[in-house]
Amino acid sequence: MQLTGTPFLLLTIVLVPISIVVALLLWGRVRGPKPVQAVSRIAMLLFCQLTAVLTVFVMVNNANLIYGSWDDLLGTGNHVRAVPNVQAQTDDGGAGGAGAGATGQPNNDAQRAKVIQQFKPVGDPKVPNDVQTTDLKGAVSGVDGEVLVWLPPQYNDPAFKDKTFPVVELLPGWPGSSKTWFGTLKVSEQLKPMMQSGQVAPFILVSPRTNLLGDSTDTGCADVPGKVNADAWLSRDVPQMVLDNFRVDASPDRWAVAGYSAGGHCAAKLAVEHPNRYRAGVSLSGYNDPAVEDRSLTAKDPQLREAANPLNILKSAKTPPKTALYVSGNKGDGLEAGEALKAAAKAPTTVTVQETSGAHSSDVWKPMVPGVFTWLTGVIPVQH
Repeated sequence: MQLTGTPFLLLTIVLVPISIVVALLLWGRVRGPKPVQAVSRIAMLLFCQLTAVLTVFVMVNNANLIYGSWDDLLGTGNHVRAVPNVQAQTDDGGAGGAGAGATGQPNNDAQRAKVIQQFKPVGDPKVPNDVQTTDLKGAVSGVDGEVLVWLPPQYNDPAFKDKTFPVVELLPGWPGSSKTWFGTLKVSEQLKPMMQSGQVAPFILVSPRTNLLGDSTDTGCADVPGKVNADAWLSRDVPQMVLDNFRVDASPDRWAVAGYSAGGHCAAKLAVEHPNRYRAGVSLSGYNDPAVEDRSLTAKDPQLREAANPLNILKSAKTPPKTALYVSGNKGDGLEAGEALKAAAKAPTTVTVQETSGAHSSDVWKPMVPGVFTWLTGVIPVQH
């Protein structure tokens, strides 16, 4: 039974009145010494409370898709098959460099077999039917995980059969599911009419798994020796798969990465660290210092903490990256991080900071989707 499925939600709802009825029927029938009766009745009350709390949890989780599966909830799903030593990409090569593929190696079919995948519907009632999913084995990173893909309305239009499309990678917060952007933020449903009207470029939307470690630890979207190659998974394996399976423009000028909360931190980090892969990064209520998330793997090591901070990456870059950042946040919740990035940016790096109000939640991020993608279209315009 799916964690986010309707049957499980209905089961939890039905259990609430059943637990109350059972307690009422058995309350006066408890036998034995008074201590035993007291313990039995307390257990009945606790069971009633447990069913009510469970229902609320399931409703909140379904609305926000914080946990996409039982494995994610219980921390039993480890998606790291191996942790090979990953050779760093160079800014003058990589996916967007001349004659290079997403792995930072020459894009030569004789050297590398294409990563051809089979796609199927997500099969979650919270996610639109036109969103596809595939299980990818990361050849570079050693990470295995699902990747969700949504194609814009123009993709299958005969008039666009010879066109390549720009791509935006979408990263959830932590904990978070690859379904959240589609199921909770309604990104494809909001953007589809805007793409059809020409207000927004026809981006291919890609949402890979970011919850990779079975011990409920945030990877910080970094390559951590001996632990996980989360950066290589997101910036190399996933893009290479997209390039091999869809009509995609390989130029970094046609790629972006966006995220909220911990995913916003990741988006800013990946964008400034890999200008050979991404032209733009969007951070909604994100942060610079990995230690803001106390379960972050990169926050536990002083060197990793410094290296994974997008502000430090920007300041230490030998050449300012050709990267456009859009950073939003409330005071004390991402705004100061954006202002620090803007103060450190040097041309051709640009940083747009948007102050928001409200809680750290999807209620703030969901209405921002149209504006964010309108901004992205200004950075990565429609090709004619």
